[in-house]
Amino acid sequence: MATQKDWFISWFDTSYYHILYKDRDDTDAQIFMQNITSFLKLPSKTHILDLACGKGRHSVFLNSLGYRVTGVDLSENNIDFANTLTNKKLNFEVKDMRDSFSEKYDAIFNLFTSFGYFEDDAEDIQVLKNIKNGITKKGLAVIDFLNVATAKDNLITNEVKSVDGIDFHIHRKIENGFIIKEISFEDNGKKHSYVERVKYLDLEKFTLYLKEAGLKIDHIFGDYNLSSFNKSSSNRLIFVVS
Repeated sequence: MATQKDWFISWFDTSYYHILYKDRDDTDAQIFMQNITSFLKLPSKTHILDLACGKGRHSVFLNSLGYRVTGVDLSENNIDFANTLTNKKLNFEVKDMRDSFSEKYDAIFNLFTSFGYFEDDAEDIQVLKNIKNGITKKGLAVIDFLNVATAKDNLITNEVKSVDGIDFHIHRKIENGFIIKEISFEDNGKKHSYVERVKYLDLEKFTLYLKEAGLKIDHIFGDYNLSSFNKSSSNRLIFVVS
């Protein structure tokens, strides 16, 4: 269960997180959603769970394609915002991905590296077990993670990103099995510091996680155009599992 000490509670629930990442381009996300739903031939009646949905950008686009979508996220602020976007086939709720799901879904999407946050491997594996138990008999899941090998090769150790008059000082490192991003800045005379931590999960380790959770790998892709995965050059590590 989440505590206030968890980095993703303190960071994702702040307005500063959304300021820092406000310029993210939704184009790639929409291309990915179009490509993956077309590849999987998901019928319009499919009920999709968007697991760790953030403010709901993927959920809204999936819903615009005609799907019934439920978005869940641990951040109450994210869900408060997402709830302004609901309709008869789109709804949101606050949920910790480590807790079991109360219903089953035709598809579960876990997108934009919304995995590998936890110190204990058992908690990450529990998330995958929840996914396994949360899909219908013929259901599937899509897990979109970064390719840690190319992330390591292209790691920018230090940078300053200025957004809305705030200078975000960002320091990146790989340490103790995690890719770590330390973020510090000053706003209205007050100093702030936050951290993002994502587990260094390569294909081999992720495959072991999936096996332990009882999930079968059906496809592996290396980018949002669904190219084949290449360990040394792919930007993403995308699984379709069942």
